[in-house]
Amino acid sequence: MASQSFTLANLRISQIDSFYSQKPSSGIHFFSTRNPVKSLNLTNPWMAGDSSLSLDSSASVLRTNSTTRRKIRIAVVASLPTANPESAVSDAKKPKWSWRGIKSFAMGELEARKLKYPNTGTESLLMGILIEAGTSFTSKFLRAHKITLYKVREETIKLLGKADLYSFSPEHPPLTQDAQRALDSAVNQNLKAGGIGEIMPAHILLGVWCEVESPGHKILATLGFTDEKAKELESFASESGFLDE
Repeated sequence: MASQSFTLANLRISQIDSFYSQKPSSGIHFFSTRNPVKSLNLTNPWMAGDSSLSLDSSASVLRTNSTTRRKIRIAVVASLPTANPESAVSDAKKPKWSWRGIKSFAMGELEARKLKYPNTGTESLLMGILIEAGTSFTSKFLRAHKITLYKVREETIKLLGKADLYSFSPEHPPLTQDAQRALDSAVNQNLKAGGIGEIMPAHILLGVWCEVESPGHKILATLGFTDEKAKELESFASESGFLDE
């Protein structure tokens, strides 16, 4: 019995040895996990032109090589819409918008979309200043006079009403005429101070206040903003080195 078991064990060992001594067939490929294949090019029939997918194990990345690759251009917006074509001419002396000013405008557009309004008005610019410039001098100046985002949004709905539940605002709600003039006035505010520094949220706020018939001006007046406070803010904004931070 013991000899029979010994013979069976030897048979199995010989079968295993013969299996590993055989050369693999052409359909079987073994790849070492420590030394993977260096490169593997796969043609892509669904892409036009000379295109292939290259797998480079040394860099462990999958990249696309194509002679017809489309170039992507990235532009940085350094100005805001203007109704004065002559002011859009590139000039080294032309005042530039600060990043806070541009972001305030963008946040104003976003507020108009949230309220489902078809346009970005002076009320939206005002909310944009309060949202973006939460720690800026202008936002602190407004909050010191009890003018907050919640109050402005509440007065906006009272003045302009709620949009229809099923209405949709465009991705970039176009500026109202009042809002466009407010932005142009912000540029003029900076030029009046000698073009010192960049155009900041303080200049936008002063531009909104200049539009007496605009919703933004009416909301500010309702919340207690006056000409005296506007002059006080203007005196700060006209100082050399003012950064609105």
